[in-house]
Amino acid sequence: MRIGYGAVLAGTTGALVLTGCGAGAGQTADDREAAPHGYVEGAEETAEPQWRLVMADTGTGALHMLDPAAEEVTEVGEVPGVREATTDGRFVYLGTGTTATVFDSGTWTVDHGDHVHYYRTEPGTVGQTDAGNGLRAAGDSAVTALTSGDGTSVLDRDALADDGEITEIASVDGIATVPLGERLLVAGAGGPASVQVRTRDGEPAEEELGQDCPDPRGQASTRRGAVLGCSDGALVVTEEDDEGLAATRVPYPDGTGPVRSLDHRPTAPVLAGENSDGEVWVLDIAEESWTRLDTDDPALAVNAAGEDMPVLVLAEDGSLRSHDPETGEETARTELLENPDGDFPNPRIRTDTSRAYVNDPADRTVHEIDYNDDLRVARTFDLGFRPDLMVETGW
Repeated sequence: MRIGYGAVLAGTTGALVLTGCGAGAGQTADDREAAPHGYVEGAEETAEPQWRLVMADTGTGALHMLDPAAEEVTEVGEVPGVREATTDGRFVYLGTGTTATVFDSGTWTVDHGDHVHYYRTEPGTVGQTDAGNGLRAAGDSAVTALTSGDGTSVLDRDALADDGEITEIASVDGIATVPLGERLLVAGAGGPASVQVRTRDGEPAEEELGQDCPDPRGQASTRRGAVLGCSDGALVVTEEDDEGLAATRVPYPDGTGPVRSLDHRPTAPVLAGENSDGEVWVLDIAEESWTRLDTDDPALAVNAAGEDMPVLVLAEDGSLRSHDPETGEETARTELLENPDGDFPNPRIRTDTSRAYVNDPADRTVHEIDYNDDLRVARTFDLGFRPDLMVETGW
């Protein structure tokens, strides 16, 4: 997932350790009390994650969804003029520059910290809402902050899931917004470097963070806390028991320019991005450190698989490379794309717990990569359309 700096600071989800076992729409308090643990009305609970790839052809606007387990590709709609795509794990937001179409992929995960639930239901288009360029989403079980150049709309996820309605709980200014617990962190609303703490309905909260974030450009949610990308480094915000919020600044090494994007496996606390000098940097939240990768070529796309796991770099020559996140050294390489450039959006790398997916618009394919097996190409899906935009849902 891609976050910030003109993309989606991977977004993508406010402290994604979700709370409260879900109950379905229209249920009363008595219904919820009677429902078994993990029951969600209208959804099937499954034993494993239900990953889906949602892809859009920017030429035709056609929207498709790939189920890698079943190897099935289904056309699921059309968004004329689509040029951006981001997700909160279940819902996909497809932007045209003036609007965002909301598509329910029908698959998601509820994470309680000590155990998780996986669900699936019928996919379908929910509706359309106003949104500008630079679309990015950050959500949790209750709300999704949909941010663009026009500000942030805080959407009610229950209304999206249960009623099929786009309901705006709040509208806030700012350049980056991420849910954290029962709060919203809003960067850039009260000044170019300010970070405000708001309630979920957009009102100022009683507590203050006491930290700034110069030139905020994105946000991310991880198991270790929320991350705001700033021009001087990363600002990591966590919830402390009975002590409110705590903020830690992880500055860039001297002489290092800020990365333009931060990508990671959803909820994982290791993130990667490239700066304007073509350098790829890895942020390890646990170590509170940045590590430069030893790459020879500029990157088209990067993504970090997680703690003690590889960082993937798709280079301009079309090769996919795996790097050790601690040493920065290259550990594996495979020649993947024959025509990585051209008049198409740059390919992206999407990662889940065992696989990575790389879209190839020029070749109309998606490559499935086993990143734990020297970047072995497990499968290549011939699609018959251009997967210009691609996000992964089910998390």
